[in-house]
Amino acid sequence: MCLAVGAGYAALLYSAKAPWSKALNYGLAALRFVVVSFLCFLLLSPFVKTTTTTTEAPTIILAVDNSQSVGLFTPAAVLRQATTGLQQLATTLQEKGFRVETQILPPSPARAVRPDSVRFQAPATDLDGLLTNVREGYEGRNLAGVVLVSDGLVNQGRSPVYSEFNFPIYSVAVGDTVPKRDLSVPTLNYNRVAFSGNRFPIEAEIGYEGFGGGTATVQLRENGRVLQTKQVNLPPGRRRQKATFLLTAPAPGKRRYEVAIQPQSGEFTPLNNSRNAYIEVVKGKLKVLLAGAAPHPDIKALRGAILQNDNFDLTIYLPGIAPLKAQDYDVAILHQLPARTGEGADVLAQVRNRRIPALFIIGAQSDLNAYNNLGAGLTVAPRGQQTDEVTPVLNASFSRFSFEEDALRRFAAYPPAPVPFGEYRLGGGAEVALYQQVGRLKTQKPLLVFGGSPEQRRATLLTDGGWQWRLQEAADHADRPDAYDRLITRTLQLLTANANKKRLDVYPTQDAFTTADEITFGAETYNAIFERIYGQQIELTLTDEQQRTRNYSFTNSEDGAPLRLGTLPGGVYRYVARATLGGQNQQDRGELLVQEQQLEALNARADHNLLYQLARRSGSRLYYPQQFDQLSQDIQKANYKPVIYSQESIKDLINLKWLFFLLMALVTAEWAARKYSGGI
Repeated sequence: MCLAVGAGYAALLYSAKAPWSKALNYGLAALRFVVVSFLCFLLLSPFVKTTTTTTEAPTIILAVDNSQSVGLFTPAAVLRQATTGLQQLATTLQEKGFRVETQILPPSPARAVRPDSVRFQAPATDLDGLLTNVREGYEGRNLAGVVLVSDGLVNQGRSPVYSEFNFPIYSVAVGDTVPKRDLSVPTLNYNRVAFSGNRFPIEAEIGYEGFGGGTATVQLRENGRVLQTKQVNLPPGRRRQKATFLLTAPAPGKRRYEVAIQPQSGEFTPLNNSRNAYIEVVKGKLKVLLAGAAPHPDIKALRGAILQNDNFDLTIYLPGIAPLKAQDYDVAILHQLPARTGEGADVLAQVRNRRIPALFIIGAQSDLNAYNNLGAGLTVAPRGQQTDEVTPVLNASFSRFSFEEDALRRFAAYPPAPVPFGEYRLGGGAEVALYQQVGRLKTQKPLLVFGGSPEQRRATLLTDGGWQWRLQEAADHADRPDAYDRLITRTLQLLTANANKKRLDVYPTQDAFTTADEITFGAETYNAIFERIYGQQIELTLTDEQQRTRNYSFTNSEDGAPLRLGTLPGGVYRYVARATLGGQNQQDRGELLVQEQQLEALNARADHNLLYQLARRSGSRLYYPQQFDQLSQDIQKANYKPVIYSQESIKDLINLKWLFFLLMALVTAEWAARKYSGGI
């Protein structure tokens, strides 16, 4: 039909006598026939089906444990043989059609790293994280196997033998399994908070191998100054001995103490002979009042969280059970107060009259109208007695204190807790720390809010179901509900921080960092009437224990993005921040604690049994650096094949751009020929 339409159109147009030759007339008719026929054909919506075939070669991942322990305790010749053998293995497999990629610690996407250029400097070993990252990154791909080069020592994450991996693991063992004559300080036991003027202990565990029957000289130092020295007997037949130091806490501030064993003749390495204790000395315990409208499991959960911190002195008050003690409380937790029944009026009066910072916990017995009149920075307009079931989700722009990655994962596993269903309005200066998540929907409704004024600081938690969170977390994490406990204690610490009468407030976002953490600072600036302002230039100077300084310059932004300093060596740092606000010079001071991680130097004896178990469970075997040729042959004998993927696609012919230009060229040629020959 399309051809008939094209032929009819051409015949109708070119059947009459024309001023050009017959040959040209037939040619023009043919052009018109082709164009019209093809246009009619396109109106029928024809399509083109194409098949694309791709081939994916089998992939071998070289997973290299580039931790410090491998570099420290593997003989240099063996380590050189391992890295050279890895590079030769990669070259051989690539020539045989394999795709070879390298993964190193910390786990990350595949990097363009030559195996023989790996530097063994990672501060911790998480083999499970490394292998899990491979499993997740190559899900559904042609992964032939993983060559794992390691000493088998794991000091972060869980042991990989408890995980399931769906690919062969070819373990290559490095390190040294021969026991060494060595002294070490594997652990220190101490309270992280001490009260000024009180005595406190630091208990050191002394590990020894090959020195049984002798003695060790153990020193306690601060900033290189020896405070105490002990001679510790090392009984034969044992591997551990304890040494206890008693100290008197000095003036308030952060302190770093070092416990060090004097090196002895014949000792394998002195790298693990010392360990640091980081202690915060405070003036005295903060007095916390926990008052509730009635007995409730949430009160027990709050009590458990608060008593985990030695810096708090807790008093619990329930109306009608015991009289309220008249004390100068530093902070109050008001559980379902003010209440609908009018209970706890004396507590509310004391909090208001003495301007005690307070954390309000909203529940079924709360009188929301009375709460709205307290100026806590939040107004709740409920819709009857309806509730939502929610879990906590972080407000990324909140920077007054930070949440660890592990805490966020634990929050996600919390059971839903009830909150009032209705409208929420934030007051001036109020900040949301946690939002509500309903099912999988992350809302902008607040769950934990900080508000009030510098004179009457307030926080509000909009659920009395937190006890379920602590109970679930304790069940999931060996009776250690750390995320819930830190949430409560950090809330109280923020409420009891010195009232912000400063126009410049610069602070570290965590109580303490490690040498592997990125150091972050938050900053707040205020105008003359204490309204928040942004875009201010701030100069920050850090001074370490050796009086060396580091200088930084940054601008605080409205989105609350912190100042990121990268990593820092371990120690106690003093900082001074300066800014010019409204033409006036402002200054803030404080301390920063960075804890050293000495994980990699603690154990010099490799664990090849772990590598053997990993390989055996995956159907492979354990290799050593001199067996790379055998490993290459075994991988090739496994006869891994490329995977061919075919994908069909259908495309409408009318969408092909080149057809438009072809038709345009034909029409233009016809028009040009007619024009040139005297036609119209």
